[in-house]
Amino acid sequence: MQKVINLLAVLGFVGSASVIGGGVYVYVQRDAITENIKSQIMEGVAGAISEQIGDLGSLAGGGVPSAPSAPGGGGSSLPSFP
Repeated sequence: MQKVINLLAVLGFVGSASVIGGGVYVYVQRDAITENIKSQIMEGVAGAISEQIGDLGSLAGGGVPSAPSAPGGGGSSLPSFP
């Protein structure tokens, strides 16, 4: 019976030590963990935005339309007054 109680005590100590060790590791590495998560989120958002832009381009007939040229073939896009 003494051996069983000793085994439970050792297992309890190991469990408590592992929880404390994990907490210390997360506390020490919190900045690196936060930056890693931020970069993963930014990559995901950038990928989703680029996919949506690509989908819009295919819906619009292949891309963004060009601006109309100036009337009369002149070099200026401002209207001319007599």
